[in-house]
Amino acid sequence: MVPRRYHPVRRSPLASVRPLIAFLLIASFGILFAGCGGTPEKPKVEEFTFTAEDVARFRELAGKNESGSGVLRTGSGAPHLEGVTGATSSELPVLDLSKVSMFEAIRSGPGATGKDVYRVTNEFLNVRTSPSVTAGQVARLERGEVLTVIEFTDAAWAKVRLADNREGFVAQRYVSKLTSEDRLAQEKKTFDGLYFVNFGFVNVRKEPDAESEKLGEIPGQAFVRPITKDQNWAKVSFQGKDGYVAAKYLSPFLPNFLVRQEEFTLPMLHYRLSQDGALAAMTRHVLTLKQNGVKIITLRSFYDLLLKQEERDARVDPKTVVLLVSDLTAQNVGEASDALRALGVSATFFIQTKQLGLDGITEKMVLNLLANGMDLESGGHTGDDLRSLTNAQVELELAQSRQLLEEYTKRTVVAVGYPEGGVNERVAKYAADTGYLLGVATAPDRTFRREDLLRLPSFVLSPTATDDEVLKIAVGP
Repeated sequence: MVPRRYHPVRRSPLASVRPLIAFLLIASFGILFAGCGGTPEKPKVEEFTFTAEDVARFRELAGKNESGSGVLRTGSGAPHLEGVTGATSSELPVLDLSKVSMFEAIRSGPGATGKDVYRVTNEFLNVRTSPSVTAGQVARLERGEVLTVIEFTDAAWAKVRLADNREGFVAQRYVSKLTSEDRLAQEKKTFDGLYFVNFGFVNVRKEPDAESEKLGEIPGQAFVRPITKDQNWAKVSFQGKDGYVAAKYLSPFLPNFLVRQEEFTLPMLHYRLSQDGALAAMTRHVLTLKQNGVKIITLRSFYDLLLKQEERDARVDPKTVVLLVSDLTAQNVGEASDALRALGVSATFFIQTKQLGLDGITEKMVLNLLANGMDLESGGHTGDDLRSLTNAQVELELAQSRQLLEEYTKRTVVAVGYPEGGVNERVAKYAADTGYLLGVATAPDRTFRREDLLRLPSFVLSPTATDDEVLKIAVGP
């Protein structure tokens, strides 16, 4: 059973409204009976003073799902979790997890996926029972899905194994092998000396002469590995004999490669506004960075770059940092946004979703933050270190905070800033399972690898950090 404190804070105020509702019902019946005759005894009740908060609570109650099911809903701009008692991980918010497999593919790299793993680069790809467009269909894959190439049957088709171990054939032009720039030359070397017939067929001659005896034909797209080759003729092995084919009908074979950046140098500067003087320090540091030509981006911008790298080679610009802000409240969020807007800079704001609501960070505030170019990502719900929670509590914290923030922002939440930097392998797994691509921890490191995207290092900067110290982090020694 998940402890009560891990549900949105709006639930307990709702519970306190029930005696008031009971009173209103009793009072209503009293008025009804008074109109029917007799002088009833005046009931002895407490006096109630209706405040603005009471009105807000009634509006919230009006939006309550009568079924009491454990799903997240929105009532008058304040999301809350129904069914507090006995909530379990089986009652998690309903999330869109359609991007989980794509995010997993983005985090994978050549070292993690294996030497024969290829990625689907077309919108879809049919896996067939034989190397023919008329053959039966084994499966239909979508862009970004991965498969293992067992062998290339010719220049047009590849025999593949799927994640569920089924085998089939795919058109090889719609798949690309994942690799890094430093491994690309080695990958290409594997196919040195391999050619394919680039015509409908090519004649095999007994001698390197067009008038020589014809030994047979090699069909189009078939592989040929010449014994020798010059500009005119290639000597090949054919049916146990040596023969010659016209070199102009042969082309070198190479599969498609998707070259992606494996290692990133991208410092993440993290400011916690609960520290006295953090906002003033951040403003001063940002001004110094801009004056020294440092580009400041958000995690959303980094996410967009990662998506581009799934289709083509794209790199992080030199002298770039990610700006992160956490410990945001209704009292400081506007001031932080205004300060950054005045500097012409956007940042990623990690919002703890317990702060959302009518008496906290309101929907209007959220819309203003988005209008000012801020990137709003999850900071968890309660702010508790996720490493100290049970599996069910970790899952609920991550799912609930993502759901609430997406209801407010109307956009996909792709990153989580782990409270207190608390992440381990277990927490990172739940972050992946609940639909996050990125996760930010605390570790003073300027570089990270693709496989670290759920455990990104960040520099938590003290208000006493000097401009020179921050500039050194941004641009290096």
